[in-house]
Amino acid sequence: IPASASRQENRIVPKNPLRRWLVGLALMAVATSALSADTFVFTAIPDQDEARLQERFGKVATYLTGELGVEVRYVPVKSYAAAVTAFRNDQVQLAWFGGLSGVRARLLVDGSEAIAQGVEDPDFQTYFIAHASTGLKPSEEFPKQIAGKVFTFWSKGSTSGRLMTEYHIRQQLGKAPEEVFEKVGFSGNHSKTIALVQSGAYQVGAVNFKVWESELEEGKVDPNEVFVIWKTPPYPDYQWSIRGDVDQRWGSGFKDKVQAALLNMRDPDLLASFPRSGFIAASNADFQPILDTAREIKLID
Repeated sequence: IPASASRQENRIVPKNPLRRWLVGLALMAVATSALSADTFVFTAIPDQDEARLQERFGKVATYLTGELGVEVRYVPVKSYAAAVTAFRNDQVQLAWFGGLSGVRARLLVDGSEAIAQGVEDPDFQTYFIAHASTGLKPSEEFPKQIAGKVFTFWSKGSTSGRLMTEYHIRQQLGKAPEEVFEKVGFSGNHSKTIALVQSGAYQVGAVNFKVWESELEEGKVDPNEVFVIWKTPPYPDYQWSIRGDVDQRWGSGFKDKVQAALLNMRDPDLLASFPRSGFIAASNADFQPILDTAREIKLID
């Protein structure tokens, strides 16, 4: 609700219960009218802090509005699960998902499709990072010495920060993470994972390699305190997924227009905010390895 509407509410709401109820309905209408039936809405998994997400995707909404000829809005969500729920409930029609959240969302919405991914996303990686005090060293072999340490994932629904991390832990150490580590935590986002390991609050963590490289470039990582000890083999990850009913609402060929707009996104400023060097076409079949892995470790039935 706009600040002006909020101030107005404080002035005019009467003591009479019926009139208060009517005024409340009017103010609710003001709030909900901000998103008309013709507004195309998208969201994104909250893999970094909310301020950075608003900056990133507000610019994307402006770009898509110009390309598609309809009003496009970005709406933030608080968790991976909330992003999937918003997609399922048609509160958003397009979403920038991670591999696991995208698979989950598309299983819930008939006809939904992965339509684009970053150039880097078919060969994504997770970095295992460690605090210098652990004595762990960079290696091309899985660091089995992480057993018994204090470890942080970042989200239970994250592909890079949970799914692929847990998969390799189980494969190499033969146990669930809760049995391997002294303590297991979930940081909240990839930036916090880096900060927590760098501070020594956690000894080891798993982080999205793009966030690591971005934070390193921005000078937010002290390589004397925290560093990469192992890199996973590549796997498919982030993608744009769209609901299957968008052509019915915005006209025949609208899904293809959305895909074309994403593939033609070449503004360096927009791409840097992801960060990606560009976008390429994607399909649901590209993420079958993610579904197979999630089923193997019982994250999806």
